[in-house]
Amino acid sequence: MRVRQALRRRPAFPLGHRSLAGEVFLLQLMVVTLLAALTAAAFVYDTHKRATQEAYNRSLAVSETFANAPGTLAAMESRDPSAILQPHAEASRKKAHVTYIVAFNPEGIRWSHPDPSLIGGHVSGNFVPARSGRPFQETFDSAKFGPAVDTTVAVFDPRRRIAGFVSVGIRLGSVNQLVSQQLPLLLGLLGLTLVLAVAGTALVSRRLRAQTHGLGPVGMTRMYEHHDAVLHAVREGVVIVGSEGRLLLVNDEARRLLDLPADGATDREVSALGMAPGIAELLASGRTANDEVELVGDRLVSVNQRPVSEAGTRSGSVATLRDTTELRELASRADFARSRLQLLYDAGVRIGTTLDVVRTAEELAEVSVPRFADYVTVELREPVLRGDEPTLTAGGVRRVAVVGIRDDHPLFPVGEVSFGPGGPVDDAVGTGRAQLLGNLADAEAWLAHDPERGRQVLDFGIHSLVSVPLRARAGFLGVVEFWRSRQPPFDADDRSFGEELAARAAVAVDNARRFTREHSTAVALQRSLLPRVAPEHSGLDVAHRYLPAEAGVGGDWFDVIPLSGARFALVVGDVVGHGVHAAATMGRLRTAVHNFSALDLAPDELLAQLDELVSRMDAEEEQGDQGDEQREEDQEPPVTGATCLYAVYDQVAGTCVFARAGHPGPALVTPRGAVTFPDVPGSPPLGLGGSLPFETTELRLPADTLVVLFTDGLVEDRERDIDTGLALLHDALAHPGRSPEEACEEVMTALRPRPDDDVTLLVTRTRLMDTERVAEWNVPTDPAAVSRIRSDVLGRLERWGLDDLSYATGLIVSELVTNAIRHGSPPARLRLVHDLDRLICEVQDNSSTAPHLRRAKISDEGGRGLFMVAQLAHRWGTRYLNRGKVIWTEQLVSGPALVPEAQDHEALLDQWADEEI
Repeated sequence: MRVRQALRRRPAFPLGHRSLAGEVFLLQLMVVTLLAALTAAAFVYDTHKRATQEAYNRSLAVSETFANAPGTLAAMESRDPSAILQPHAEASRKKAHVTYIVAFNPEGIRWSHPDPSLIGGHVSGNFVPARSGRPFQETFDSAKFGPAVDTTVAVFDPRRRIAGFVSVGIRLGSVNQLVSQQLPLLLGLLGLTLVLAVAGTALVSRRLRAQTHGLGPVGMTRMYEHHDAVLHAVREGVVIVGSEGRLLLVNDEARRLLDLPADGATDREVSALGMAPGIAELLASGRTANDEVELVGDRLVSVNQRPVSEAGTRSGSVATLRDTTELRELASRADFARSRLQLLYDAGVRIGTTLDVVRTAEELAEVSVPRFADYVTVELREPVLRGDEPTLTAGGVRRVAVVGIRDDHPLFPVGEVSFGPGGPVDDAVGTGRAQLLGNLADAEAWLAHDPERGRQVLDFGIHSLVSVPLRARAGFLGVVEFWRSRQPPFDADDRSFGEELAARAAVAVDNARRFTREHSTAVALQRSLLPRVAPEHSGLDVAHRYLPAEAGVGGDWFDVIPLSGARFALVVGDVVGHGVHAAATMGRLRTAVHNFSALDLAPDELLAQLDELVSRMDAEEEQGDQGDEQREEDQEPPVTGATCLYAVYDQVAGTCVFARAGHPGPALVTPRGAVTFPDVPGSPPLGLGGSLPFETTELRLPADTLVVLFTDGLVEDRERDIDTGLALLHDALAHPGRSPEEACEEVMTALRPRPDDDVTLLVTRTRLMDTERVAEWNVPTDPAAVSRIRSDVLGRLERWGLDDLSYATGLIVSELVTNAIRHGSPPARLRLVHDLDRLICEVQDNSSTAPHLRRAKISDEGGRGLFMVAQLAHRWGTRYLNRGKVIWTEQLVSGPALVPEAQDHEALLDQWADEEI
C-alpha cells in the first residue's frame, strides 16, 4: 500500500529532483558538460601547441635557408653587408611570410631589419648559444614586434669562424590568430555533442526511474542497509548457492576465507572457482552440515550449511563459514613481527659500517634482499654524492645501488636515472611520504612514464613496488625502491616498515655525506697547499703522486725548491694526524721550509729550525686548550709532531746531502737499474727532538740517477709491515732507463697503497752540469789581479755566446772580487756557472762576515758596490759554508739583459744625484 501511495505521489516530470533518476540525470549532465569543456580546452591547447611548433619549424627552416643561401657569407664578409643583405632579407621575409629576418655580425650589430632605422643597433635577443654551431630557438618579447618565436643560426666561413648570425622570428599573434580560426568549428561540434549526450542521458534516466519505482537516494539506502549489515558487517562468511550449484552471493569474509576474487566470482559454478576440493564439494552438494572443518589453504574453516526449499522443491543452500585458525594466525603474526624487528636490528648493525655514501646505499639494499624485498634499488641526489647540502633544485637523482635475487633483471643499472617527473621517485619527493604500488600492472601513471621499460619489468615477474624517500637533517637525500616478484604484493604495513627501514638508513647516508663533504674540503685544502704541477728545473726531471686517505686527509707534502749555485732542495714531509687541522699545519711547515731554504741553510740546520717551530706550535695548541673551559668532542687534537726528509742536490758537483727527522730514508736507482736504500742517520720526529742534533749524509750521484722520496703511507699499512713494503718498492724500481713519470706509475701499480693514510711519492732524475759550462779562478790577494780576472771572465762569456751580459758581469765580478780581496780572508775563488736560463757568479772566501747592502751618503767615498751589484743582477745573496761564505749573483740569460751592451757608464751613474757623485 505504501509503495502504491508513493508511486501515486511522484511528480509528473520524469526526472524530478527527489528521485534517484533525477539526480543521476543532473550528475550525468554535469559530467558531460565538464567533459565537453575539457575537450574544448584540450583542442585549443593542442592547436596552439601545434601552431607554435609550426612557427618554430618554419623560423628554423627560413633561418637555415637564408644562412646557407649562396651569397650570404660573401655579403657578410663584404665592406657594406647591409647594402646587400637588407634587400635580400626583406624579399625573403615577404616570400616566407615571417615577421622579420635580421642578419647581424658576431658582436650583435644588425646588418638588416624590417625597420631600416634599427640597422646598426644591437640585437636585443640572446644569440650566444648559437656560437656552438647549433640553431638556437627561444620565445622572447621583442620591443618592436612583441612576443615572437625566434631562431638564430650562425654563419661560418670555410675556416669554421663565425662570420655572422641570421635570426628569423614569427610573432605569436600569428599563432593565436590561427587558433581563433578553429573556434567556430570547435563550438559547433561541442554543441552537437552536448545535445546528443543530453538526449542519451534522459533516456537512461527514464529507464532507471522505472526500475527504482521513483525512490530517492534515502529510500534506496535504507532498503539495502540491512542487507549490507548482514552480509558485510558480520565476522562470519555467508555463501548462497543456487539449485544448479552456481554461486549466487558471497560476502567479504567468505571471499577472504575462500580466496575468491573480488569480481567475477558470482554466477559461476562452485566447482569452477578453484576452491579447495573438500569445501567445494560440500558447498555444491547443498547437504546439511554442522561445524564441519575443511582445510582451505593454510586456514581451518568451520562450515555450517542448510538447504533452502520453496514450494517443496530444493532451491539452493545457505552456508556460514568461520575461521578457526585465529590462534595459529596470531602466532604467525608474532613470528612475522619478530622477523621484522630482527631485520631492523640487522639493518642498524650492517648499514653505515663505512663512511662512503655509495657503500652505505649498497648495504641498505643488501640487508633488505630477500628478507623484505626481492629487488632493491637506491637513488641518491647528485649533491649528496659530492657531499654537498641537498636542495630541491640542485642536481638530479642517480641510481647508485641495485641488489636482487637475480642478476638478469630489467631494472635500470647503476649510474642511470630510473624515473623522472611523474614516476614514484617524483611522487615521493613531492609528498615526502612512501608511495605504494601494490599492483604495477594497474599503475597507469607508472606504465605511462616509460612503457617499454615498464612492460619489461612486468614480463619479468615484478609486480609490486614501494618507493620511500630518504630524508635526514639535511633534507631529501634520495629514494629507495623495494620491488617484489616472488613474494606477495606489498601492503600498507610493508609501506610503514619500508619507511622505518629507510629512516634508519637515511641517517647513515647523511653521516657519510657529511664525512664526504669534510673529506673533500680537507682534500681541497691539502691540494691547494701542494704544488699544482710537477716543478720544472734544468737540473732535474720531476714526477710526483699524491693520494689522500679516505678516513681523513693527513699532512703529507713535498717540494722541489731551487737554491743558489745551481742547487735544488728536495723535501718530503708528513704531519701527524688527519683532517683540516693537519692540512693547515702542513701549509705552515711548507711555508717555513721555503723561508728557511731562502736562507741557504744546510739540511741539518734547516731541520733544527723546523723542530723548534713545531715545538712552539705544540705549545701554542696546549695553551689554547687550557684556556677553553670545555672542548668540543669533534675538535681535532693538536699537532704532536711531524716528520721530514730534506735533501740538497748540487748539479755542478754531482753531490746530494740528506737529512731526516723521523722520516723514511730515500731510495736511489742507478742508470743500470740497481736500487739502494742509503743509510741516512735517523733523528726523532720534529717537535720531539729536544736537544738531539740532526745528522747529514752526503752522496755523490751519477747522472740520470733516480732519487725516490716517499712517506710511510706508501710502504706501510695495517696489513703490511715496512720491510715488506720496501721489498715491493725495490722490485718496482729495479728497471733501468725509466723516466720519473714511468717510475711513479710502476710504483703505485705495484704497491697499490691502501687509502688508510696519505701517500706521497716524489721521483727526480739528476743531471750533471757540463764541465764546459763551469769556469773557476783562484783570486790572489793583490788588487791588481782584478783587471786580469775580469778580462778572463769576459773571454769566457764570449766563448759561451753571452756577449750581451759582458758589461753587467764585468761590473759584478770586479765588485765581488775587490770586496773579497779587501774584506775577506784568503784563499778566495771565483766561479762562473752557465745554466740553461741563467748565469751564476760566485765568489768564495774564508771570512764569515756577511756583506751589507746600503745606500752611500753624499760624503761617503764607498759603499755603493753592493747596491750596484743588486741593480745589475736578477738575484743575489750569501751562502754560508762550514768555513767561510759565498757571495752569489744570478743573471737571466733568456730575454733582454738588465743592462744591455749599449748602456754606458753615464746611464748607470744617472741612478745617483749629481751632488752624490
